[in-house]
Amino acid sequence: MGFNDGLGFQNSYYLATANAAEAHPALEDSIEADLAIVGGGCTGLSAALHAAERGLSAVILEGGRVGWGASGRNGGQIIPGLRKGAVELTRLLGDTEARATFDLAVEARDLVAGLIDQHAIDCDLRPSGHVTLAAKARDYAHMAEEAEALARWGYQAKLLTPGEARDMVATQSFGGLFDAGGGHFHPLNYALGLASAATGAGARIHEESPAIKLEPAAGGVTVRTPHGEVRARQVILAGDALLAGLCARAEARIMPVASYVAVTEPLDPSVNSLLRDGVAASDSRFVVNYYRLTGDNRLLFGGGERYSRRPPADIAAFVRPHIEAVFPSLRGVAIDYAWGGLVSITLSRLPHLAHEGKMLIAQGYSGMGAVLSTLAGKLLAEEICGEHERFARFAALAPPAFPGGAALRAPLHTAGMLWYALRDRL
Repeated sequence: MGFNDGLGFQNSYYLATANAAEAHPALEDSIEADLAIVGGGCTGLSAALHAAERGLSAVILEGGRVGWGASGRNGGQIIPGLRKGAVELTRLLGDTEARATFDLAVEARDLVAGLIDQHAIDCDLRPSGHVTLAAKARDYAHMAEEAEALARWGYQAKLLTPGEARDMVATQSFGGLFDAGGGHFHPLNYALGLASAATGAGARIHEESPAIKLEPAAGGVTVRTPHGEVRARQVILAGDALLAGLCARAEARIMPVASYVAVTEPLDPSVNSLLRDGVAASDSRFVVNYYRLTGDNRLLFGGGERYSRRPPADIAAFVRPHIEAVFPSLRGVAIDYAWGGLVSITLSRLPHLAHEGKMLIAQGYSGMGAVLSTLAGKLLAEEICGEHERFARFAALAPPAFPGGAALRAPLHTAGMLWYALRDRL
């Protein structure tokens, strides 16, 4: 797992509350399949499920355990759409294509909810809505413009005054934008349930089986692991920030950024007033704070990012100032769990779905992967089965490569991120 190894997943609330799950054996022989999938997160699991339902033989190669990458570490927030909203998408694509792209992205929410229902996945799904709080007055003005653009498309998002926003989330802001279609869930339990659904449909999963080499072969690609290989007609790279040098062209389009999460002790029931009706929340800062209450009434809070490969020595202490800045009433609250994970972002903040020879790639969800990853997996399966239109819509969003190649992308991007983080503080 590389960099993720130092990010404390053993101290994760999700791992501590995970459902019992099947262990999958490491690959120790040479096998054949229609489809080899590198990565056992929600992208790969969804691709395997939907491909197997279409009659393809699918094999997932996971370097660690299912869901132990970003899919099982994230904030669990269900936020419909993309990082670029209706206004920006329209400027980029024109109204007709922007609306079609937005509608497709919103489908991710319904797809996830449908899979949870169909496969009886116990993952504490809460369709309680999501609110984005304006950290600056100009952000609120952008939200007003966004609400109008969405309304023209027939999608309702409620613009909140500062007073209404504070009534919903008990913190200071310049207002907010509430989407009743949002919510939250337990992402690791969702990923484990998706794995069960995939194997139930006929897919195979091999854990502790990192892909270490991709080799062109007659009619396809051979994926080698330390003790075996898969000879496949097509390959999906769904490792996102953890591809570990497998495909330089794919990795050039994403930047792994570490994000950190802390979970408090169970709070007094009166603290429910911090987040009314169990709403999930985030803010408009460039370095985003995101938070929600868990089913056992703990505050789960993500805040702060680092742009080096060295995690903080004490993740809980690193996140604590962000919690206390948003909710001063929680100053000194006990933190029971804290961990980190890698978010892969793109220059455009739009996802990267693409062909690379006999391989397909899906990555770069830029903080929106909790549900977008499941949709991406379905689009990959559609593309492989000759249904090209929906995959092509997302492929048209392909972000540019980071400048400077592998050697310079990190320092150049770090300088830019630090500048925006300074603007947040000012």
